[in-house]
Amino acid sequence: MSSLSLSHVLLLSPSVCLSNIGDGNPRESSPFINNTDDDKGTLYDGKNMALFEEEMDSNPMVSSLLNKLANYTNLTQGVREHEEADEDEGAKKKTVKSPQMGTFIGVYLPCLQNILGVILFLRMTWIVGTAGILESFIIVSMCCSCTMLTAISMSAIATNGVVPAGGSYYMISRSLGPEFGGAVGLCFYLGTTFAGAMYILGTIEILLTYIVPSAAIFKAEEKAQEADALLNNMRVYGTCCLTLMALVVFVGVKYVNKLALVFLACVVLSILAIYAGVIKTIFEPPVFPVCLLGNRTLQNHDFDKCMKTEIIDNVTVTTKLWSLFCEGPELNASCNEYFSLNNVTEIQGIPGLTSGVISENMWGSYGPAGMLVEKAVPSVPASVASQDKYMPYVANDITTFFTLLVGIYFPSVTGIMAGSNRSGDLRDAQRSIPIGTILAIATTTIIYLSCVVVFGACIEGVVLRDKFGDSVKGNLVIGTLSWPSPWVIVIGSFFSCCGAGLQSLTGAPRLLQAIARDGIVPFLQVRTHQIFEVFHLIFIFYFSLAFFFVSLLFSVIRALSFLGMSLCLALMFISSWYYALVAMLIAGCIYKYIEYRGAEKEWGDGIRGLSLNAARYALIRLEEAPPHTKNWRPQLLVLLSLDSELSVKHPRLLSFTTQLKAGKGLTIVGSVLEGTYLTRESDAKRAEQVTIKSAMAAEKTKGFCHVVVSSNLRDGFSHLIQSAGLGGMKHNSVLMAWPANWKQSNDPQSWRNFIETIRETTAAHQALLVAKNVDSFPHQERLAEGTIDVWWIVHDGGLLMLLPFLLQQHKVWRKCKMRIFTVAQLDDNSIQMKKDLQMFLYHLRLNAEVEVVEMLHVCSLSQCTPKLYLMAQLIHDRNTASHAALNDNSDATPERVHMTWTKEKFCTERTRNREPNASVAVRDLFNMKPNQSNVRCMHTAVKLNEVVVNKSQGAHLVLLNMPGPPKSRGGDENYMEFLEVLTEGLNRVLLVRGGGREVITIYS
Repeated sequence: MSSLSLSHVLLLSPSVCLSNIGDGNPRESSPFINNTDDDKGTLYDGKNMALFEEEMDSNPMVSSLLNKLANYTNLTQGVREHEEADEDEGAKKKTVKSPQMGTFIGVYLPCLQNILGVILFLRMTWIVGTAGILESFIIVSMCCSCTMLTAISMSAIATNGVVPAGGSYYMISRSLGPEFGGAVGLCFYLGTTFAGAMYILGTIEILLTYIVPSAAIFKAEEKAQEADALLNNMRVYGTCCLTLMALVVFVGVKYVNKLALVFLACVVLSILAIYAGVIKTIFEPPVFPVCLLGNRTLQNHDFDKCMKTEIIDNVTVTTKLWSLFCEGPELNASCNEYFSLNNVTEIQGIPGLTSGVISENMWGSYGPAGMLVEKAVPSVPASVASQDKYMPYVANDITTFFTLLVGIYFPSVTGIMAGSNRSGDLRDAQRSIPIGTILAIATTTIIYLSCVVVFGACIEGVVLRDKFGDSVKGNLVIGTLSWPSPWVIVIGSFFSCCGAGLQSLTGAPRLLQAIARDGIVPFLQVRTHQIFEVFHLIFIFYFSLAFFFVSLLFSVIRALSFLGMSLCLALMFISSWYYALVAMLIAGCIYKYIEYRGAEKEWGDGIRGLSLNAARYALIRLEEAPPHTKNWRPQLLVLLSLDSELSVKHPRLLSFTTQLKAGKGLTIVGSVLEGTYLTRESDAKRAEQVTIKSAMAAEKTKGFCHVVVSSNLRDGFSHLIQSAGLGGMKHNSVLMAWPANWKQSNDPQSWRNFIETIRETTAAHQALLVAKNVDSFPHQERLAEGTIDVWWIVHDGGLLMLLPFLLQQHKVWRKCKMRIFTVAQLDDNSIQMKKDLQMFLYHLRLNAEVEVVEMLHVCSLSQCTPKLYLMAQLIHDRNTASHAALNDNSDATPERVHMTWTKEKFCTERTRNREPNASVAVRDLFNMKPNQSNVRCMHTAVKLNEVVVNKSQGAHLVLLNMPGPPKSRGGDENYMEFLEVLTEGLNRVLLVRGGGREVITIYS
């Protein structure tokens, strides 16, 4: 058949097409895969793809995928509904306009408006005068570098995929997860709220200090009351301003957006006026005289002439300045000592760019509150300075130091998120956010750095340190430098602060609404509509942290993001260490709250990627060398058995695991299902995801679970012992339950699998813990006072002493005391053994009682009691002709012998042997010579059991050395009998077999 005709047959015969090609695994929820919409029929609309017809429900055609991508909107859930008409339920919906804003209008200008604001106009000159040009340059460079590095990190995240509406909060929450997103988002909300308060206070300060000082309600009668009066005025006017702004926001956000361009124009015009004034000072400096008394700067409010006396009509008369320092206008009036000793001089407040004043302003002038603003000129000091604070001098209102200035300046550079917050309105957010934000930061950095230089080069130092312009008749200091009039700066800064305050009042509720819409904070409902620098630093710190986690694979950008994160952290504590701690505490509390109550979102955050990377690094490091004895802890592989209904047979084994591990270290819970993986794959997943994990959650067991499907249980457990774990994170101990009722079972494979597991753990050099009577082990109830008895027969590396110590750390076993018993032979010095053991425990810092038990030597055949002799003989030859002689029919199956001998069982056997038909058998039985090894082993088990039961029958838990299985598999059942006799009469027993290495050490 030709290839063409074959293809026709395949197309016409769907019965021979491939089916069920998919693996059937549940896929990640997405708008493109596993679509459940009603348009599913449109995914397959042709006759030429029958080969893939069965997969159309789960895997759409590429054309359908591309069509959905093309129609994909970047509006977050709820935004579309918010923009629809809601007058009538059946009304037509408004068409949602596609975003049209570009880089310049949408990102660059909003960032520019938010970065250039109140700090530049009100505090920049004071920062330059106080810190000096050099330190101010450092402050500006450090803060701008912080925001630039953050912008680089933000840009890398923004260009990593589509950025829906939500901006910076969206990027952080999707990069670091809902916990970090909610915590940082709420801190950013608080920071934005405090920013609004700062802008409102700046507006009121400009209004009352520079525009209409007479509007002040509270006036200070004395100089000491000026600060309180200003604070009270700000409270009253600030409340009124906040109410007015809230009304504007309530009327509509669109009006705020329309005014944004007006406010931005005011900012731009004000900055241009500053640079124009700087250029003008080269040719014609403005006239703003400053009056000095000696070297002290005077407040130029209550006098017009900077002189003590003047000559009018050839008569020397005193000026208003005289009356401020003297008791009267008379020339012979008593005056202030410093006023009398020093002359009054007048200097220009704005000497100009070419005056050389830059050298005087190069260094800082820090000082305490109340320190007078002085110029570096000679003066005659007064003997008494107690009255200076009542004189009209210009003085510091607060104590100044470098870190304070960093905290005051930093809010001026925190408006870098204004563009990213408008991501939903941008035509191309991936391109506009990086370019616009970085250009805005670069522009404002140049403006701030140039302002530092020109302020220090054009303005007199005493004027720069005059925060409120008292020395220049109450003018705004930066306004004295501007051209054509100081009012350009005053009006511009006023509207700039108003606009920034309105933007904060509109931006903060939007941010809170975005957090509420995500549903990650339970106490925030979807109907929600309505110390700053530290909260913004935390936000920027986490933004750098977000990209640092995301970009760990790229060394250069990783270094930049790590540098930005470190710089933010440093600036937080430089600004205010106690506010930084409070803000971090708030963020931590919100994080834990969201983690505990509300974080149900899964956004594929970078924390998981970081965890995977850290886990890989740790696993590689762990594999470099085996753990030291000091670091050894039991890393458990718990072998669980499931019944036919996939229920856990011994859930108390998980309880004991929890009590032993206390959530620390590695715990792997494994189980085996018989069959093939293809037929029992669903059972394996159900057993793992539902049964075992539910049992682990109920027993509070922290760890991993793994179910293996194997052709038989022995191979399955062998695979788990060999391959469980990864790299250096592997188990070193195996915990399993004793096979109960193994003698009554018709299937000997159960106890044979148990012995093979013992052999395999020994071969793998792993410790083995076997819990006998595990169903009687405590659950969560605390045990009363009692003992944990350790029977240390042979040295196993110290595991027998380590396990009780670990159990005592848990509340269930906390009241139990440890007792250690050891066995001495006849030729041992039991007294010296006890002293040595006590010293050994002292070095190990273990609190335990010590007792040495003496045992007789092992008997020979001639010394054995008939009971012991009979037990050993029956063990040796249970299925031989001596058993067959008990029955007339030699073909009959030999009756199973009860191998765990008690007094009742022995009497039953003896009565049975007295029957007439059994006389020959009994005589032959006692004439046989049993195996010497069986006799010795049984004698040891019986005698040791007697001692253990005598000493430890009332103990809450007994730990025993577990002897190794016989080398020959022919003695496996004998070995089970020995263990059964050894532990008979004890309630809770833990058989322990070491892994062949030391697990404790006396060295620190």
